[in-house]
Amino acid sequence: MDSSTVGSRRAASAARTAVVWEALTAELARAAEEFDGPLEIVDAGGGTGGAAVPLAGLGHHVTVVDPNPDSLAALERRAAEAGVRVRAVQGDTRDLRDLLPESHAHLVLVHNVLEYVDDPLVALRDVVSATRPGGVVSVMAANAVAAVLHRSLAGHLADALALLESPEGRWGPNDPMPRRFTVARLTALAREAGLARTELRGVRVLGDLLPGRVFEDPQTPDVLVALEKAASAHTELSGVATQLHLLARRPS
Repeated sequence: MDSSTVGSRRAASAARTAVVWEALTAELARAAEEFDGPLEIVDAGGGTGGAAVPLAGLGHHVTVVDPNPDSLAALERRAAEAGVRVRAVQGDTRDLRDLLPESHAHLVLVHNVLEYVDDPLVALRDVVSATRPGGVVSVMAANAVAAVLHRSLAGHLADALALLESPEGRWGPNDPMPRRFTVARLTALAREAGLARTELRGVRVLGDLLPGRVFEDPQTPDVLVALEKAASAHTELSGVATQLHLLARRPS
């Protein structure tokens, strides 16, 4: 792997983290004004704690529910190294009702999970059950429209056409992603699950489209973060983002 490829991946990861982190911290700041004390946060499918550990570092009570024991062990090591406490619980979205009290969390993350579960609506309803009235669910999912664009630019035109025609947003039986979402499908899913006041932004809007030579410029990472933050708020551009980030509130 050449240096430009490594640089592009690091820059894209930094931009993605910055966009999502800005949205989450803004929501936590709003919630902190409404609720006294540390907030309860649940990361459903949170894996090794890439989001959970920084959130715990802000002083909140964070629980990660994940089916993979190795990921949870890595989470505990990461939390210990960061000097924070994160509760690690083995389970899936369908276990949330048994693992957590009803209406437990001010914020529930379900990032890169709905693509893989058996039934996204059932999974999201289980997530909503763990969210307290007035609380927020943060959903991040793969964008089917972006996949069409990426496959086309890579020269896989038949795959791009299949993606457009597939209700699950897949390009064929060898597609490693079980499903992808459009903006319309993801927002409709959230409403059907009982969520309201949805706010959607694009994540990795432009970074995944840039040629590797762009990252030979040492200023590119900083500029890309600023560009992605600005692009994420544009409805027209969010439609081609690699991932869709949805914040939706459980009605009070």
